[in-house]
Amino acid sequence: MLYGAECWPTKRRHVQQLSVAEMRMLRWFCGHTRRDRVRNEVIRDRVGVAPIEEKLTQHRLRWFGHVQRRPPEAPVRNGVLERVDNVKRGRGRPKLTWDELVKRDLKD
Repeated sequence: MLYGAECWPTKRRHVQQLSVAEMRMLRWFCGHTRRDRVRNEVIRDRVGVAPIEEKLTQHRLRWFGHVQRRPPEAPVRNGVLERVDNVKRGRGRPKLTWDELVKRDLKD
């Protein structure tokens, strides 16, 4: 489910959808349904799995470490960490970028 997740600028909606899908899989794995009314924390403790939001953050920060260790002329480093200032952005709320998300993860 998290294949390539280190490159996504995930929004809260995406994280919510991933956590819902993860809990459905964990419930199925344990043999419970929603009708059994077993709390998510109980199922998570029984299986021993961390929340998917923490895993996303770990993957993103691990990828950021790989990018940081690359030489400055590497194409992945030029595409991810350098920003072009001459581009005119559209109207509305600015899109969440990957580097802004990594800065937020590092601050947390």
